[in-house]
Amino acid sequence: MANVVRAALVQATWTGDTESMIAKHEEHARAAAARGAAIIGFQEVFNAPYFCQVQEPEHYRWAEPVPDGPTVVRMRALARETGMVVVVPVFEVEQSGFYYNTAVVIDPDGTVLGKYRKHHIPQVKGFWEKYYFKPGNVGWPVFDTAVGKVGVYICYDRHFPEGWRALGLGGAQLVYNPSATSRGLSAYLWQLEQPAAAVANEYFVAAINRVGVEEYGDNDFYGTSYFVDPRGQFVGDVASDKEEELVVRDLDFGMIEEVRQQWAFYRDRRPDAYADLVQP
Repeated sequence: MANVVRAALVQATWTGDTESMIAKHEEHARAAAARGAAIIGFQEVFNAPYFCQVQEPEHYRWAEPVPDGPTVVRMRALARETGMVVVVPVFEVEQSGFYYNTAVVIDPDGTVLGKYRKHHIPQVKGFWEKYYFKPGNVGWPVFDTAVGKVGVYICYDRHFPEGWRALGLGGAQLVYNPSATSRGLSAYLWQLEQPAAAVANEYFVAAINRVGVEEYGDNDFYGTSYFVDPRGQFVGDVASDKEEELVVRDLDFGMIEEVRQQWAFYRDRRPDAYADLVQP
């Protein structure tokens, strides 16, 4: 019998304040659950604007502890209410001076299964992330959720194949890639890299981008969020490049084993030959 998981993602415009932004995502989650979704994921630092367009200390105010900060506590209640797995990207403060770009994975009973911290931190015009975030230090965890094995790889991470592979080796069936990326910088790559990663690692990818122009810069976030299968094919249509959208798709996890038997990439890996790749 096919193991079909109905999965959801949200690409959203910034509302202007955290309370209304969280409330809007709660409504999207309720709508997804009403459509039968069993898992949902949100965009990078979903409860805030993409403040990394500037380098200003005032923006540390968006950070909160994990898992006891107000947003994650609220998302745990949302998971219980909707009966869904929820992937929650936030700006995490661990202690004074220790800040991370983080995603929390919550099971339907409200249990926090763990968190992923973004490894690769950009520092280019419009994406001044090193000003705010330390590099991630919790590896590439794969979470054994109620719907299957789920990983997270955040935004700029997607340009680095090593993490995608680590998640595959960890057994991931679905990887959420919450992002904030703009037209002039990466639009050409957006529908290329994640499908290639899905093929190379033979799992599903949920690619999420925010949408619209926000108050701290002129980055034009172009949405076009999507799910892609292990053959590199989009599952349904790609989302709008201009409008907010809830995307709900059926993912046949049975395809993963089928593809791995046909394209035996894991069998033919040569880790014994790769030592030079990780030398400084």
